[in-house]
Amino acid sequence: MTKTLRLKLLLLLNITCIGNGIVYGQQSTDIQHSYNAGEPFLVNTFDVDQVRVVPIKGMENPFSMAFRDNGDILVTERYTGKLRLIRDGKLIEEDISGVPEIYTGEFRSGLMDVAFHPDDDRTIYLTHHKRIVVDGEDERVVVLIRARLMEDRLADVTEIFQAEGLDRGIAASKLMFTPDKKLLMSLGGAYMYAGYGEYAQDPSVHLGKLLRLNDDGTPVEDNPFIDTGEYLPEVFTVGHRNIIGLDYHPITGELWATENGPQGGDEANIITKGSNYGWPLVSYSRQYRGDWVSDSQWSDDYEQPYVIWWPSIAPSGITFYSGDKFPEWQNNLFVGSMMEGRIPGTGHVERVVFNSRGEEIRREGILRELKSRITDIQQGPDGKLYVLVDEEDGALLILEPVL
Repeated sequence: MTKTLRLKLLLLLNITCIGNGIVYGQQSTDIQHSYNAGEPFLVNTFDVDQVRVVPIKGMENPFSMAFRDNGDILVTERYTGKLRLIRDGKLIEEDISGVPEIYTGEFRSGLMDVAFHPDDDRTIYLTHHKRIVVDGEDERVVVLIRARLMEDRLADVTEIFQAEGLDRGIAASKLMFTPDKKLLMSLGGAYMYAGYGEYAQDPSVHLGKLLRLNDDGTPVEDNPFIDTGEYLPEVFTVGHRNIIGLDYHPITGELWATENGPQGGDEANIITKGSNYGWPLVSYSRQYRGDWVSDSQWSDDYEQPYVIWWPSIAPSGITFYSGDKFPEWQNNLFVGSMMEGRIPGTGHVERVVFNSRGEEIRREGILRELKSRITDIQQGPDGKLYVLVDEEDGALLILEPVL
């Protein structure tokens, strides 16, 4: 084989192995064109040759979603503060009315997560930023509301929890009900660059923590710090920078959470009651200016991450796949990526594969062709994967097998 031919083959391999492992079928420009037109398209992955992607367009910066038993999907738009309804595969033009006033005056502030009560999918929970005035100055806090969903409107809207601590770093907040029907609520905002990294260890604030609440917003009576008073009674775990993804492993039952580092050092952690995950005292991250966040990357005093991303992928929503539509993906971890290596236009879905011993063996980037931020990914009740594209021309993507 000549040197020229070897170079051509290497170049071909480099082109065809970027992002999805194997690229054939629709080209990147065709995929982008189909997405922009709101038309289905095909993507290729390493273990599933072809995946059909159905976009539902018309949303602006969607952030999170929740499924009703009747097939309806509710989607939050972070910056507009709107709650949108998807029914029978179509976006309803009018947004859900009755949503309380949402503070959107700062970058990243707005309406965040949505969840349904496990016993009643007409009882809905939302997290959002609220404007308050402190010493004559506008400030922001994160609140949790509960409401009744009445067809196309919210009724009986009640604020059941307000987080302690002024959210000057603009936190993300996620919700998830546990198998015993308690409500987990993450609160980020512990950003070193904004001067609030210490929030994660501060016993007087909820920011930088994972909370565990009853369905009325009160602390669960067996929370780890109820008796000691070391942290606020709602706190379940501490030492977090910014949790955006929560899910349970389908086999082990362990609770997993994704954590954003500033520049590298993103984490997937296994969450255990009362544990400290170390931010910002230990971290594998660098500051945006390049220096290390901490003098040490680990310590026996703090929990270690199970998965680390370097460079950063800005992980968002997560789901462990356990459906029947893609048997090749059983028990794989799917992670939304908002951008990779701090480079805009590099968001994607990251698939992490583990062996039978729970050890990581492979990672794959999917949907890189869209060059878009991904903020949520969930397995739907039908076994398909649902992905939110966080752009002004945003969308819900439905990943389904090609029959």
